[in-house]
Amino acid sequence: MPTSSSPSARESYTLPGMLVTNRRFSVPLDHADPGGERLSIFARELAPIERAGAELPYLVFLQGGPGSASPRPESRSGWLARALQDHRVLLLDQRGTGLSSLVSYQTVAERGTAAEQAAYLAHFRADAIVADAELIRRELIGDEPWTILGQSFGGFCALRYLSAAPGGLRAALITGGIPSLTRPAEDVYRATFPRVEAKNRAFFARYPHAQLTCRRIADHLLKNDVSLPNGQRLTARQFQQLGLAFGGAGGSESVMDLIERAFVTVDGRDELAYPFLHGVFGATSFHTNPIFTVLHEAAYCQGTASNWAAERVQADFPQFDYAPGKEFLFTGEMIYPWMCDEFETLRPLKDAAELLAAKSDWPALYDLGVLAENRVPVAAALYYHDMYVDLGLAMETVARVPNVETWVTSEYEHNGLRTDGERILDKLFAMLPHVERG
Repeated sequence: MPTSSSPSARESYTLPGMLVTNRRFSVPLDHADPGGERLSIFARELAPIERAGAELPYLVFLQGGPGSASPRPESRSGWLARALQDHRVLLLDQRGTGLSSLVSYQTVAERGTAAEQAAYLAHFRADAIVADAELIRRELIGDEPWTILGQSFGGFCALRYLSAAPGGLRAALITGGIPSLTRPAEDVYRATFPRVEAKNRAFFARYPHAQLTCRRIADHLLKNDVSLPNGQRLTARQFQQLGLAFGGAGGSESVMDLIERAFVTVDGRDELAYPFLHGVFGATSFHTNPIFTVLHEAAYCQGTASNWAAERVQADFPQFDYAPGKEFLFTGEMIYPWMCDEFETLRPLKDAAELLAAKSDWPALYDLGVLAENRVPVAAALYYHDMYVDLGLAMETVARVPNVETWVTSEYEHNGLRTDGERILDKLFAMLPHVERG
């Protein structure tokens, strides 16, 4: 297997059972302009220590998000333990994330006008991520294909990969992330709002006393100016966004832990306790991951504008609009324009976000003709109770793409790969043709 020594400033070290090599690659910002501005892409390569010099096939991990960095492993455990039995693993920090060229309110501000910022950010979707991966594959192993593992949004990237560069793939593994190939963002939210409501019903059935506490918190926020640790005012609708955690195992418990510690009595009056405020501040990635906000709905756009689809669709679900005296419901993985007014680190991106929401010339992400002739073996774990990726929409896609084997299970939430990854990955490998298992 050919290897590459060209990526500069490589660093190697060991972790329990693994040799780790940090790699950096140079890719064009715009793949249609390879001679233009460049970005740095970071990837952490892991090899089993006992076979570090062996020519093992690559498995590339595509992280969820959008806009989240790959995990930084501490040990050879979970899905990595299974993958490293017969693969080298490449943990790719997708462009704009982690140790790759970073997208933040600080770096985007340097781009100039809102139009220039929006034009820059438009290059951080799945199509560019896959093009980056293909350049990296050719630099590392030439014409040899590799296997990809896409979690959540990483599965969206996997479908783009199957559509745009199937020759680069030996196989594709997907966990909780098969997108609709044709439906707009509105359809996605019409499917997921009821799922979020169902998660709320389950939460308040388990913790019936939490309903009164949540109303008390929301009412307090409507009446008082309460600041988070960064000085940002906490509002009731920001508090509702804690429901984002309901889609993962342990999420309901983490939210309940915060709620139980919400109030403290000071000089005879109730105030929201600092540990609660600190926990709320750290409970979502909106503060540190602007891509998740400004490009979240763009992940569904192909020749259409999102026009803040979640906000428009929520008008059909007024039960999520809290007011004093109403039932309290948390929201889920929905992005709203008001976030660019209320979140300190999103305010500088507000005008660019508005332009991206209005952008109607997004290129197609999926080539339906290529996918209809798919020959790459695909194994996917889909979760019956998934709050983020609707199972019905995912199965519509599966019906249109041949050579996709699915395992639909109610055993896990959306983050099953994190909670029981070794078993899940072993099952996915077993679903592939034997020749593809490395």
